[in-house]
Amino acid sequence: MASMEQSGSTMGEEPTWAELLVSFLLVGAIPVVVGGAVILSLVGLTLWTRAMLRRRKRGSAA
Repeated sequence: MASMEQSGSTMGEEPTWAELLVSFLLVGAIPVVVGGAVILSLVGLTLWTRAMLRRRKRGSAA
């Protein structure tokens, strides 16, 4: 009879709230980091190209 009681769950023990919270934070941090890097890259490239265009306009006008 004891073997039947133990065979009810094959998943093992459930994670604690702290483990769930840490895993959710890690999973949620990945898109934030990747998205932030993409946004900062786009802003940086935009500012860089605008600065290059301003230099060319000033150089050709002078």
